[in-house]
Amino acid sequence: MRTIKTVLLLATLLSGAAIADIAVVVNPANANAVSADDLNRLFLGRASSFADGSKATPLNMAEGTAARDEFDSKVLNRSAAQLKAYWSKLVFTGKGTPPKELADDAAVKAAVAADSSAIGYISSASVDSSVKVVASF
Repeated sequence: MRTIKTVLLLATLLSGAAIADIAVVVNPANANAVSADDLNRLFLGRASSFADGSKATPLNMAEGTAARDEFDSKVLNRSAAQLKAYWSKLVFTGKGTPPKELADDAAVKAAVAADSSAIGYISSASVDSSVKVVASF
């Protein structure tokens, strides 16, 4: 019985470690460098442009996806519930709207590849030449 519990515990721990790293991606034509602080401001609606002054359009993954949970935790340092409350308040007061949500890595990649102002995040395993990685977490 103890062996089964140990195996289940190890499987649980390893499954958490198996979550892929998150790659923050932009259009290949975008030459801006992006810091973690920049990402925080962009994805929390506190900034709307890149360092060079050009428009930035943040794109979120759908709520509940593993990549979104990782990004919210590692980059924004907030839980899904905290972000929901944050955006509810801003929307209610008319002070902001959350980033557009896309269903999966492919949708984010396609949107970023088609729009030089877009910035999003995908699983590192999904990166290809259609996007440029500016940060990894």
